[in-house]
Amino acid sequence: MYKILEKTSLNPTVTRMVIDAPRVAQKAQAGMFIILRVDEDGERIPLTIADYDGKNGTVTIIFQIVGATTHKLNRLNAGDFICDFVGPLGNPTELDNLKKVAVIGGGVGCAIAYPTAKALHRKGATVHSVIGFRNKDLVILKDEFDAVSDKLVLMSDDGSAGRKGLVTDALKSLIEQGNTYDEVIAIGPLVMMKFVCKLTKEYGIKTIVSMNPIMIDGTGMCGGCRLTVGGEMKFACVDGPDFDGHLVDFDEAIERGRMYAEFEKKAYEKECNLLKGGN
Repeated sequence: MYKILEKTSLNPTVTRMVIDAPRVAQKAQAGMFIILRVDEDGERIPLTIADYDGKNGTVTIIFQIVGATTHKLNRLNAGDFICDFVGPLGNPTELDNLKKVAVIGGGVGCAIAYPTAKALHRKGATVHSVIGFRNKDLVILKDEFDAVSDKLVLMSDDGSAGRKGLVTDALKSLIEQGNTYDEVIAIGPLVMMKFVCKLTKEYGIKTIVSMNPIMIDGTGMCGGCRLTVGGEMKFACVDGPDFDGHLVDFDEAIERGRMYAEFEKKAYEKECNLLKGGN
């Protein structure tokens, strides 16, 4: 059992929890993830490690309340326990020899982009961060990004926070200002990452994306997280979650993600009915 030490609401649909998990914290690195079960009857879901403290033995997760399991997880509070908290899993983001990097985060994907920006900052790299949200009410981690970025650009679809527009607008502007990046690291919705990669391909800038498809065991055995990368089948859990964005078949990934939408909707409705005492 893993104790929840802190719980914070970052916006109406996104929650941050700090978990007491010393063995996970000691091995954690930026880009890696955990798989948890809320209780013994729960499903296994992957969540990227948003922060970690090996000295104090804590791991931070940030999740969006979108399905049955995240809804159930969000009902827990500080002092409660999570049944399983397995990790760290996956490969850490490769950050060596990078001198200047643009880190792009979209929505709750900023929770994954932040530890990468933080790790790059600690290594002495120049970090330009671009974070985008639909509106001001959904903004998360702005202060945290500001603390680890040499330049931070905040974008919103409606202009209610930062500049109006998409993260690709900001990235294009930075490139056209003469910034030369060793690498762009983009993390967020599949459509966002797809168009970031389309832009960077035009400029010949290497781009890494973090893929988070349906995942069950986290060891490559179930095959649920398969992707097509460079014409070859890869598993996000063991081959990733980071991949060369210019090689990822985003259209296939988007289509596969939609396959489970109706199932997840029904599971969410069932969880809500149980909470209300229904059948």
